[in-house]
Amino acid sequence: MTDLHSLERDLLAQVEAASDEAALEAVRVAALGKKGSVSDLLKTLGSMTPDERRERGPLINGLRDAVQAAIAGRRDVLASAALDARLQAERVDVSLPVREAPETRGRIHPISQVIEEITAIFADMGFSVAEGPDIETDYLNFTALNFPEGHPAREMHDTFFLAPDANGERKVLRTHTSPVQIRTMTTKAPPIRIVIPGRTYRHDSDQTHTPMFHQVEGLVIDSHANIAHMKWVLEEFCKAFFEVDQVKMRFRPSFFPFTEPSAEVDIQCSRKGGEIRFGEGEDWLEILGCGMVHPNVLRNCGLDPDKVQGFAWGMGIDRIAMLKYGMPDLRPFFEADVRWLTHYGFRPLDIPALVSGLTS
Repeated sequence: MTDLHSLERDLLAQVEAASDEAALEAVRVAALGKKGSVSDLLKTLGSMTPDERRERGPLINGLRDAVQAAIAGRRDVLASAALDARLQAERVDVSLPVREAPETRGRIHPISQVIEEITAIFADMGFSVAEGPDIETDYLNFTALNFPEGHPAREMHDTFFLAPDANGERKVLRTHTSPVQIRTMTTKAPPIRIVIPGRTYRHDSDQTHTPMFHQVEGLVIDSHANIAHMKWVLEEFCKAFFEVDQVKMRFRPSFFPFTEPSAEVDIQCSRKGGEIRFGEGEDWLEILGCGMVHPNVLRNCGLDPDKVQGFAWGMGIDRIAMLKYGMPDLRPFFEADVRWLTHYGFRPLDIPALVSGLTS
């Protein structure tokens, strides 16, 4: 009996001393495994006399139960300690700000955002988007658009001319997106309703001008297009783009070689407090040029001005972006400053739509 008590004290001490799951499992195997010390004692019960079995059986079974209970208790203690250690190692300070994922940390450039806004507005009116190359022929950039020889826009001080090619023809960096109008009218039969966003190039650089800038033009060609239609389209665009209920517009006579009659459009605004707000106030701000397509342009595209007519307009995307979002200088648009883009940029998943809002 003394041996059983000594064995129990020894085994319980080993269980208590086990520092991890592996050490505890080694104690269990040594005591309760097939060849364990307690298992060997249980095997002797079969060879005992009935009187010996009645005396020693409860003691040996009690030893087994005590060792099993100690092992189970020690396993719970070790599991709890392991969990505490893991929690400490993987501890998260919930007071720290959450790091933004790449898809939310990135920003859409204001120019890209405004192009999407313009596209959404005109798409709702039934317009499609047309595009063309940045490098154009002199004919498409000037001649087909009714620019006469000697026009100031054709001079070196205003246009980027490239070296003559093998045929002696000089290409230019397009000074406007109007060549896409010519490309469209020569390849597609009326009715035509397109908007043309894209890059354009001119010799100019200051707070409100850059050598490369973005422009959007619109063109409508059919048998009955007129100035009233043009005024409605431009008014609806301005209301949607600047997100106001009403706008007052002023059409002033002007001159463009490719339209006749031509007009420059002012929109009513307020300049109080140094902030421009549309749809209110008594001031005016020029935002675009427009007019009826010149008959010579229609003829240059193989269209009969006695059967079809149309209207066109154009505006600077960078300029209307500055007006809408309060950007004081045009030059940072092209400086790739991440701080500027973080401040003025748009979240990638905020897709402009007339239903959900252009700037939601």
